[in-house]
Amino acid sequence: MANEKLVYMDHSATTATDPEVIQAMLPWFSEHYGNPSSLYRLARESRTAIEDARKKVAVAIGATPEEIFFTSGGTESDNWALIGTAFSHKKKGTHIITTAIEHHAILHTCEYLKKQGFSVTYLPPDESGKIQIEDIRAAITEKTILISVMFANNEIGTIQPIHEIGHICRERGIIFHTDAVQAIGNVPINVTNMDIDLLSLSGHKFYGPKGTGALYIRKGVRIDSYLHGGAQEKRKRAGTENVPGIVGLGVAIEKAVHDQEVKTKRIRDLRDRLLERIFTEIPNCRLNGHKTDRLPGNINICFEFIEGESLILLLDHAGIAASTGSACSSGSLEPSHVLMAIGVPIEIAHGSLRLTLGHENTEEHVEYVCKELKKAVEKLRAMSPLYADYMKKRQ
Repeated sequence: MANEKLVYMDHSATTATDPEVIQAMLPWFSEHYGNPSSLYRLARESRTAIEDARKKVAVAIGATPEEIFFTSGGTESDNWALIGTAFSHKKKGTHIITTAIEHHAILHTCEYLKKQGFSVTYLPPDESGKIQIEDIRAAITEKTILISVMFANNEIGTIQPIHEIGHICRERGIIFHTDAVQAIGNVPINVTNMDIDLLSLSGHKFYGPKGTGALYIRKGVRIDSYLHGGAQEKRKRAGTENVPGIVGLGVAIEKAVHDQEVKTKRIRDLRDRLLERIFTEIPNCRLNGHKTDRLPGNINICFEFIEGESLILLLDHAGIAASTGSACSSGSLEPSHVLMAIGVPIEIAHGSLRLTLGHENTEEHVEYVCKELKKAVEKLRAMSPLYADYMKKRQ
């Protein structure tokens, strides 16, 4: 299948922009190109388009339009949520609680805040990747001002008990932020019912354009501005708005939550079929993440006696796009911090593979991936002295 049509199974890294989204964006590049901050009709058209997209994002997560602020993506939204909250509440306290398995947009921002005088508690997950409610309660101090727990993990797919965490935060008067970049379109979200104060999302994870995102800020939550300059986004995020991108984001999120249950069930069924085939036909592998509370399209498996990078290259040669973990850290030779946190031995963690299915995947794809994966694993193990020693001991 090399050089033929790609079988794409890395949807947690990014998704193709939906054709309907592209068509919706096109007029805003060259026909309706007015700067939304100006007063004439061309500008008012752009401003109306932005507000229409803001309504669509709000409806998708159970918010109001006034609580949606557009950004350049998940990383900016995460940075703004943490830094903006930390500095606006510094007089109240300087303690932040997060988890050891967050995206680096959270972890690296927390490291920055530590240099600014804040203290950070990193909660460990259990072996399935779940954060325990008792650990959150025990970590809270009188100085705790912010708790940030991702909705669903980008590597192992584990979904966190967000509603329970939100309730604790509301009960204790602590700001609750969740990085929901992987959850939008995959998990039902209602920020009001879940007591979420801040929520980050990114367009390119649900078939929208890259470079687009939003931060939900619950009405009444105090948070410092992130970019300074003009009066855009209620003076909270300066800079001329990316009108085509915002329009595309609005269309994409509206489509993402439409018939969500039906679409995610189809993807979950395909994933379960692929998982069943892998564990039936390939020995010495382990599933990472929670068995049931996980994103519908997520598979994260460690194959013993091989290197994940070599496996990815062989799959790529067969026309299959997959990942060894987070796309944002794929250039690192270090084992995944997520797999380390859930107790996967380092020698096994190096043999990890992440397959994340999306709307365009089919049963034919599942069959092909399983066949090629089996061949690739067998080929790599045939070259492994560790596997040879293992087989000798079994004889």
